[in-house]
Amino acid sequence: MSTPALRTGHVGLNVTDLTRSVAFYRQVFGFEVLDERSDGERRFAFLGREGTLMVTLWQQSGGVFPVDRPGLHHLSFQVPDIEAVRRAEATLRELGVRPVHDGVVPHGEGASSGGVFFTDPDGIRLEIYAPSGADTAPAPTQGAPTCGFF
Repeated sequence: MSTPALRTGHVGLNVTDLTRSVAFYRQVFGFEVLDERSDGERRFAFLGREGTLMVTLWQQSGGVFPVDRPGLHHLSFQVPDIEAVRRAEATLRELGVRPVHDGVVPHGEGASSGGVFFTDPDGIRLEIYAPSGADTAPAPTQGAPTCGFF
């Protein structure tokens, strides 16, 4: 028996402040709010594009994302080209978000793909990348993929 073709549906993230996170994800990724409950004890938002659900936010946590524990390593979004990555980087800088590396970087030494690596307001590691055009900068991590060690 073969496994049917799979693709990622949506990604659910726990956040500490739904209003802040919805604003962040809308500004950085251009998401629209598909559904939301922003009052009461069970607060959540469904975010997507063109009616397709991509990220769900659940206000049910405290503290900061623990990078030293098993679980999500980072969430990555592909854009069509390096110019879209640079626009995202500019938006991040306007919001006061500092990239983990110095701007747009390749996925590894000699790789053309790459992007910008950063964290959301709760410390969740994120990436926006393009399949080519990032080979104008050196890879910040030698001997391993850039996206694996940040």
